Amino acid sequence: MIIIGELINGSRDSVKQAIASRDKKYIADLTVREDEAGADFIDCNPGTIGEQESNDMQWLVETIQVATDKPISFDSPNPQAIRRGLATYSGEAMPMINSVTLEPGSVEKMLPIVLEAKVNVVALALGEGGMPTQPGQREQVAQQIIDRLTAGGIEPEQIFVDPVIAPLSTATEVSQHIFQAIAAIRDYGPKCHITCGLSNISFGLPNRQLMNRAFIGPAMQAGMDSAVMDPLDEQLMAQVIATEALLGEDEFCMNYLQAYRAGKLDV
Repeated sequence: MIIIGELINGSRDSVKQAIASRDKKYIADLTVREDEAGADFIDCNPGTIGEQESNDMQWLVETIQVATDKPISFDSPNPQAIRRGLATYSGEAMPMINSVTLEPGSVEKMLPIVLEAKVNVVALALGEGGMPTQPGQREQVAQQIIDRLTAGGIEPEQIFVDPVIAPLSTATEVSQHIFQAIAAIRDYGPKCHITCGLSNISFGLPNRQLMNRAFIGPAMQAGMDSAVMDPLDEQLMAQVIATEALLGEDEFCMNYLQAYRAGKLDV
């Protein structure tokens, strides 16, 4: 499971304040905590706009990469902010751009950046109609965007398809639509990764962590192999480890046993 740590996001009040005050210690400490908890990528989302977003992206990248050698996921719809982040990045591991869609202009703006920088890319299953609402829509758009990106020169292994999770509180059958979409995308693009913004499923509900933990097992069983999520949720991380073992992705349960010895399953 490829974990994209979600916590350095300007939509969170504490992070927003740290960005505004240029609190390097807060961002660095949060980066280290995500790294040590098992994040494979560190999401970097300034949550601001225009030139300020570019400046904030540069500062965040500089601060994050002092604290970790994990690759960064540059999370912004702003091509200028993405370019500034990539120009600042000095890590050896291949970073990620989040995201590209089939909405008008998105591929045209982001594809040249992805090709030039040779990075991973999150591809949201959003077309001209916006958020999918009917069964079958997610996989249809996902197949189109996979075709568009690979035809443009992106390797399937670089593509992280996001079937776009809508809150369960607003659409009762959305989780079933997503599980079906994940399975269909896995069949269509077996070399592509499948990711999601995990906490979207629980938006608007009480005890959100419980819903996130309940969702991730069936999603992994359907074929999801990545998630933008909170790696500091120890029960969620333990569930990921156990699910990988149950799905036959942990030979002789070695990762499970190692996690147990490290106290990571004592939740």
